[in-house]
Amino acid sequence: MQISLTSGLTQSPEGQELESILRSCVHCGLCNPACPTYNLLGNELDGPRGRIYQIKNLFEGKAVTHETQRHLDRCLTCRACETACPSGVHYAKLLELGRVEIAKQVKRSYLQRSIRKALCWIIPSTQRFGFLLTLARGFRPLIPFSTLKRHIPIAKAAGVWPESRHARRVLIIAGCVQPTLEPGIDSALARVLDQHGISASAFYSGCCGAVSHHLSAIDQTTTRIKAAIDALWPEIEAGIEAIIITASGCGAMLQDYADLMKHEPDYADKAAKVSALYRDPVQLIEQLTLNKVGQGRRVAFHAPCTLVNALKLEGRVETVLKQAGFEVLPGMQSSQCCGSAGTYSLLQPTLARQLRDRKLDQLQQPQPELIATANIGCLVHLNTASEIPVVHWLSLLEAK
Repeated sequence: MQISLTSGLTQSPEGQELESILRSCVHCGLCNPACPTYNLLGNELDGPRGRIYQIKNLFEGKAVTHETQRHLDRCLTCRACETACPSGVHYAKLLELGRVEIAKQVKRSYLQRSIRKALCWIIPSTQRFGFLLTLARGFRPLIPFSTLKRHIPIAKAAGVWPESRHARRVLIIAGCVQPTLEPGIDSALARVLDQHGISASAFYSGCCGAVSHHLSAIDQTTTRIKAAIDALWPEIEAGIEAIIITASGCGAMLQDYADLMKHEPDYADKAAKVSALYRDPVQLIEQLTLNKVGQGRRVAFHAPCTLVNALKLEGRVETVLKQAGFEVLPGMQSSQCCGSAGTYSLLQPTLARQLRDRKLDQLQQPQPELIATANIGCLVHLNTASEIPVVHWLSLLEAK
């Protein structure tokens, strides 16, 4: 591909990385069939190859419009295209750079800017999000429409957290919205680990930066990452074995700390250490000998995009569930996104609903007793329309 970046970019580290990614794309188009929005809309500009061309034009100084921004906004960042790409194109990084740059050149409407600022202010704060959700739950009985009620999850119990008593010790980061939406997930993991000689400490380090990162709020993302690293560092120096977070979306963010902070001299090494210590729960649990608690119950597993395409852990949770005695039903197009994708379901509700309904058709077709997943966003999003209860897979590992 012939590339002519603007003069200000050619010598910068970002420009060199951008050019390297663009040159790695051979335009074969094998990414398009893996792209959920391309499959829905059938528009080349709403597929990875078309978006790469638009980002290339953007950085070459060619005219871009709100329409260009709309095509980039429609991307779920599910990274299915990366998994399908034979050339190893780092599309997510390219999209990240493109979204930041187009935000400088194409000004959003006042309403769009306000919504994005509100999301950045509310969601990363457990206190603010919890207050608003509690308020909404108070009005829930008064809502006449059942479909609208389902968007306000009922309150759940937190569960008992075991005392720290083992030499092996890990941290479980609570995250932002999960303590309010599904507070029992982390304690369920802690109890399973405790039964196998591993003590887990609940850790509240604030937002990992994923929400602001999704919304291209770079300064806020950097600030949140630095705050998280500063909070974690005393525990790292004390010798924790691993840093765990039970939402795969947040886990993918922690894994990316090393890359996101590589140009920050005071934090690059620390960020790399955090990324190295991060583990998804399945990476610990698959090493344990689990009780046969499943008793043959039929479970459909929705593998979040972050678990499959970012963390590269496809099939691992299903294997653990089978070892625990569950019948894991085969899923058609199991790698296709459900439409949650961080803030996507709030900013692109029509596409998100279409993707959700398609995913639920696939998951519910074999008539499972339960649908399990590994990410809080997917869990809540699917539960708004599922006829079958959607749960986190960790909640299934204890005998009932």
